[in-house]
Amino acid sequence: MLKVFKTIFIFLFLFSSVAAENIIIFEFTEKELSELEIRKVRGADNKTNYSVGSNENGNFLIAIADNAASGLGKEIKIDLNKTPYINITWKIEKDLRGIKENTKKGHDYAARVFAIKKTGATPLSNRAINYVFSSNDEVGKNRPSPYTKKSIDNVLASTKNNFDEWVTVKANVKEDFKRFHNLDVNELDGLAIMADTDNSKMKSISYFQNIYFSAD
Repeated sequence: MLKVFKTIFIFLFLFSSVAAENIIIFEFTEKELSELEIRKVRGADNKTNYSVGSNENGNFLIAIADNAASGLGKEIKIDLNKTPYINITWKIEKDLRGIKENTKKGHDYAARVFAIKKTGATPLSNRAINYVFSSNDEVGKNRPSPYTKKSIDNVLASTKNNFDEWVTVKANVKEDFKRFHNLDVNELDGLAIMADTDNSKMKSISYFQNIYFSAD
């Protein structure tokens, strides 16, 4: 009986460990950077410059956008029933204070992370939650992109509160797709990082670190 109890205990422990395992999305190494898909935004004059660095907490991505716009994308399946929370540690050294982010002319962010769900045959049919580090809006502000209602801008951090300092944020992606798109999403199809200033013609400097999904 004791042996059976120990077997059950070990099984439950292992199951709990697997269920609670964090899903790390980016390693932020030179090798990974060379393999990620880089996509320039249509109409942008320049690509955002991405490079890697490190500190006592590990590797991070540096994004410098000077009248530029391009993103780094990664196709990856995330089970949102097991790990619905996205966690992001990021920092903005040079922001875009003064622009109107809810307009096409001012729709730029020094740091943003897209959670993407494929809902059709082409990229234009995809739905996305755009988690942003705003230079002007308060945390909690959300609205459709001025370019498409299929992408929702959701402010998780603001330089009004955290300028030039690392801040860690968290959001329930599964709940956000239901709230903003009325979609019951069980599996996410990809993630993308972007820093863009092509509309405002300004320059931003931002950093990304420790992007992962967790159970809570």
